[in-house]
Amino acid sequence: MSYEILTAKLFWKTAFNNKAVFLLTLFIGVLLVYAAYSGWSNFKTQNEIRAKYQAEARKDWLSNPDKHPHRMAHYGHFAFRPKAPLSVFDFGMESFFGSMIFLEAHKQNTVNFSEAGFSTGMLRFGEISIAMILQVLLPLLIFFIGFGAIATERQNGTIKILLSQGLTWRSLLIGKSLGIIAVVMTLFIPIIITMIFLYLGFQENDFSKDEIFRLLLIIVFYFIYLGIFCVIAVLISAVSKTSKTALTSLIGVWLFFTIVLPRASQALGSSIYETPSKAKFTSAIQKDVLKFGDSHNPNDPYYKKLKDSLLAVYKVDSLKQLPFNYGGYQMREGEKISANIYNQHYNQLLTIYEKQNSFSKAMAFINPFMAIKNLSMALSSTDFASFTDFQKQAEQYRYHLAQEMNELQMKYISNEAKGSSDKKHILDKKHWGEVEEFVYKASSISLVFKNEWISFAAFLFWISLLTLLVIKLSKTLKAI
Repeated sequence: MSYEILTAKLFWKTAFNNKAVFLLTLFIGVLLVYAAYSGWSNFKTQNEIRAKYQAEARKDWLSNPDKHPHRMAHYGHFAFRPKAPLSVFDFGMESFFGSMIFLEAHKQNTVNFSEAGFSTGMLRFGEISIAMILQVLLPLLIFFIGFGAIATERQNGTIKILLSQGLTWRSLLIGKSLGIIAVVMTLFIPIIITMIFLYLGFQENDFSKDEIFRLLLIIVFYFIYLGIFCVIAVLISAVSKTSKTALTSLIGVWLFFTIVLPRASQALGSSIYETPSKAKFTSAIQKDVLKFGDSHNPNDPYYKKLKDSLLAVYKVDSLKQLPFNYGGYQMREGEKISANIYNQHYNQLLTIYEKQNSFSKAMAFINPFMAIKNLSMALSSTDFASFTDFQKQAEQYRYHLAQEMNELQMKYISNEAKGSSDKKHILDKKHWGEVEEFVYKASSISLVFKNEWISFAAFLFWISLLTLLVIKLSKTLKAI
């Protein structure tokens, strides 16, 4: 048996002889059980509520009586965003996102009903999820376990004895790291097994290859993440003269990684790339729309010119002679213009957000916590990209719904209708069922690779860096 394995076994046996380590491990284990249960309960409850109200919204849409199709376009519909199965593991930004959006003609509404909107300010300090415990608390436990891995033996003088018996620094560093990893696995393996069973329970025999691949990547990269902290703990312990110095240094590293650097990078990104207020954003869109005119006003200069061009093309003298309803045509053109303008402004806003987030992503090369946080949210579909994907799908559905009502108006509503009470102005309600229900389609994992390539690269960087440090320190470390 190699020196590395023997060293790891000895460390694993002695680690749990420390009552403080045992109690701290037990405490984190209880927290993990609670986080798994609360994540499962929240997922089940929220998805049941959202599915229920999505079905009720569809029922209300279909139960509308005969009416003018443009009134149906303004009656609108609702789109609910289902929670992703892996959100049980990592809540991510889920609580700060809305879950429902009202869809209507000519207007793009914001997503509403986020959990943060109904919570106290304590939510900003984070929620207890499995991911949060693995990202924040387990590294602290690792540092508490590993601070004396080598520093204590240096103080006791046992390193000289070990080295004199043929043990090399390289074997000692690797063995101690493996020992800490073995201790951490007593928590990591059970929670991963629990998470797999929870995931399988949600699928109801409808397994998605995409979701399974996401789950496997989560397991692999969290193992790498925890392994990185185990090696950091051993290396700092190895270069410290005393265990007290090692503990102080490791606590400082933990605070820097999990609190200081994440907040600093977010604040820096927001200060450099400022986003417009909601009022300013909406005002800019309305201002650009008004440049084209009011689609509800047939005498508007832009639409009057459009009307005259149509009369000329069809060689008729009045709107009544057109082979389609002109009001529907005008609404269709107005919807197209306003949607294009909104999409332009929305994409500009997303570009600003992406620039802000680029700071956090770049920090992954300095801070492994940022790498796992961004990657974990992306794989769990609880990141900003997943939220904007829902918004885009909802907007596409809204546009399709409005334009389908306009098409129905053009095809079935007569130009000779005298008013809203005229039968020629009303459409049979059977046409409402022609509009398909909104169904959110989860994004592919390819989007994760596209958006989070920096996080993948950062993990490769950290593995390479720590490997080089182990090799270099193995040659330069002293027993005293």
